[in-house]
Amino acid sequence: MKPWVDEEVPSASWPVCFLGKISLMSLRHDTEVQQNLACYSLALPFVPTSGRSGELLGRGTGSSLEFQEYRTYQLGDDIRHLDWAAYARSDHLMVRLFREEISPHVEILLDASRSMNTGDGTKARVALQLTSLLAQLCGRMSGQPRVIVAKSERPCPAYGLNQLDLLTPSIFSSVTNIDELLTDHAVTFRGKSIRIVISDFMFPHDPQSLVRRLATNASALWMIQLLTRWESHPTNLGGHRLTDVESGQEIDLYLNESVLTNYRHRLKTLQDSLRINAQRLHSKFVVAIADETLSPLCRNTLAPAGLLTSSM
Repeated sequence: MKPWVDEEVPSASWPVCFLGKISLMSLRHDTEVQQNLACYSLALPFVPTSGRSGELLGRGTGSSLEFQEYRTYQLGDDIRHLDWAAYARSDHLMVRLFREEISPHVEILLDASRSMNTGDGTKARVALQLTSLLAQLCGRMSGQPRVIVAKSERPCPAYGLNQLDLLTPSIFSSVTNIDELLTDHAVTFRGKSIRIVISDFMFPHDPQSLVRRLATNASALWMIQLLTRWESHPTNLGGHRLTDVESGQEIDLYLNESVLTNYRHRLKTLQDSLRINAQRLHSKFVVAIADETLSPLCRNTLAPAGLLTSSM
């Protein structure tokens, strides 16, 4: 599926209000981002650990509050972990062991292709806000967020929490898509990380292969398909000159109901395939409409999908 835009909405034109917002206010301190930071937490996944299930827990033992099991006291054990109630019952000194907690590694793969630059700036603005929100939510949990910008550079550049303000609308200019970057090994993931992909997925790919490669060695995979309302459900009929925002190719097309019905069918087929393959790998796929803006998107889409939890 190729991203097309009506010539009446130039893909490279950013409204003055958006450019002003980026220049006058950093991405980290964006008003909408800060409002949602106060309302939500990341819904961290439960991953199997040594035959058990736990919330991002390591395989060792430590001094966290997550109880694991009892063990007979051995010389050198921390006496603060002795369970005197167990001693009273069994006449044996028992030590309470605790599962070692680890900080979550969150990697956000942000699609920087030109197709993310449609919708007169709305789609790219929400993509940047969403990236900032998810990264900062991870940071608030003492996590280590990493934003990988999927663009034509080899390897793809990565940014830490303190570098979020380097992400600007100008990044959405790549002519290379995520599938091609994965094939070229231009994207380097950490093992056992939570991977969040923000993309419109409007590029040629095999959903089964793409999801499998994104999920390999990850503790969890979340895929957020960000679309404009028109991309999700086009309605304007009549003759239009459409421009491929990535190749610049133009085509004159009469958008009658038959053409739009075929487009909606192809989009639904793509979304169903991504969703099914995600479910097979215990991953999540959600569709988000950028026109809703960040707060409704979090409330109506991401929270019900189990990506965010309310902290109010």
